[in-house]
Amino acid sequence: MKENQYVIGVDYGTDSVRSLLVNANTGQEIAASVFYYPRWKKGLYCDAAANQFRQHPLDYVEGLEATIKDCLAKAGPEVAAQVRAISVDTTGSTPIAVDESGTPLCLLPGFEENPNAMFVLWKDHTSVQEAAEINMHAEKFNINYLQYVGGIYSSEWFWAKLLHILRVDEKVRNACYSWVEHCDWIPYILTGGQQVSEMKRSICAAGHKALYAAEWGGLPPEDFFTSLDPLLQGFTQRLFADASCSNKAAGIISQEWANRLGLTTNVVIGVGAFDCHMGAVGGQIEPYYISKVMGTSTCDILVAPVEEVKDTLVKGICGQVPGSVIPGMIGMEAGQSAFGDAYAWFKNVLAWPMQNILSQSKLVDADTIKKLIEEATEKIIPELSKQAAALSLEEDGELAVDWFNGRRTPDANQLLTGALTGLNLGSDAPRIFRSIVEATCFGAKAIVERFVDEGIPVKGLIALGGVAKKSPFIMQMMADVINMPIRVHKSEQTCALGAAMFAATAAGIYQNVEQAMEVMGQGFDAEYYPNSERAVIYAKRYLQYKELGGFVENQIPSVSELAAV
Repeated sequence: MKENQYVIGVDYGTDSVRSLLVNANTGQEIAASVFYYPRWKKGLYCDAAANQFRQHPLDYVEGLEATIKDCLAKAGPEVAAQVRAISVDTTGSTPIAVDESGTPLCLLPGFEENPNAMFVLWKDHTSVQEAAEINMHAEKFNINYLQYVGGIYSSEWFWAKLLHILRVDEKVRNACYSWVEHCDWIPYILTGGQQVSEMKRSICAAGHKALYAAEWGGLPPEDFFTSLDPLLQGFTQRLFADASCSNKAAGIISQEWANRLGLTTNVVIGVGAFDCHMGAVGGQIEPYYISKVMGTSTCDILVAPVEEVKDTLVKGICGQVPGSVIPGMIGMEAGQSAFGDAYAWFKNVLAWPMQNILSQSKLVDADTIKKLIEEATEKIIPELSKQAAALSLEEDGELAVDWFNGRRTPDANQLLTGALTGLNLGSDAPRIFRSIVEATCFGAKAIVERFVDEGIPVKGLIALGGVAKKSPFIMQMMADVINMPIRVHKSEQTCALGAAMFAATAAGIYQNVEQAMEVMGQGFDAEYYPNSERAVIYAKRYLQYKELGGFVENQIPSVSELAAV
């Protein structure tokens, strides 16, 4: 019998980190553990009204140690010695300012409580102005440095965030030696990195967010950035010239981390990547199928052979990068800035009276009030889904636009806002909720439509993540709206499973990622087929959605107008 070989996939999400211990020989999930970021949970270092969302690296480090040790404890003492590799995926673009050793500034004296010295979460939109300036600036050059990121740079990405932090915080500016993505930093610390110049950078993060491309030899030239703002002088030299696919090893685990986790010093640490890219692999992506990682936002991934894509460039997406998902294929990324977050917003609106009025009640004790609020809040979305599903579908009625956190794709514009229209005195909570769900499905349809219009066929959809597993109502509506079947992957933790597949490949257990997917993949446990009658009605409502979206967009200053201010 073949000796058991175990790998660990670590998935950093917006609210928590999850580690998954997997038998690489079979794909069997041996143990899983989740750690919710304590500082983030308290709302520290964030200001939602200002679109500022920051996370402390200690949340990440503590979660890494806690979840891996918990997995090993659940699996039994003999397993630790048979762990061959660890790979990590994270949200992105989620970068941080570091010193020359690669240490985040907030871990140094004088920066402990400074949000600008912490990780700038993907959903942080404080750099809208900087993104607009980058877009205007790029038009001045003969080479289109934005051509591989859909032609529009976003405030959710690497350079816009760096420029914003340098502008608003002189102390951080003076101490910042380099700028590092979360997915690159975790492998770096696990391998005991001492010099940030030696950090292995992910092609996934570099290509989709940092304008890295082989066509111009890596990052754009220094003068592209210094002519944008002199504050960026020297950063290209202090960043990276090369980037690696995630089937490669970043190094071997350090003695310190081997001791902390209870592992041997033979554990391979893979090059990191973003969650949706590794999630697509965990969900057994196929060429020309859109893999939808559905959580607080969505990240949509499509892969296609390099020789078939050729010179096709898809406008308005989050980039197309060779090897960012599967080596040898072009990885194309799109997505929605708010998906589950849109439902959570409405839930919070409905929960406001309970949290702010019921909490003051003198009729029952405080502990009972707390439990009542928690119970009721937990049931809001399931009950809304149940009642919304029972409503008849008509061409007219409440209509929403899903840009509650701006628009990621098609055509990034984080200035845009959500909208509700068609309200009347009969508009109750289930009807409004249905319109919000419908809007998120329309947003997903717009992404499919963009790929097809730009010459990239879409054969079907693969759904991953919590929403896909928990809400038949949402999944059926999406199948009806897009008018395509949707397969739901069996694993509840496809991002962590994808990271485990990459770990197995980096360790040499499998020759390539495709082989790891074939052996370790778990298959699908549900498929939703479109209802032809409902699809016809949704097609008409989709046109209304686009018209309403156009009206909203016309009311808000364009990025070019913002840049000119």
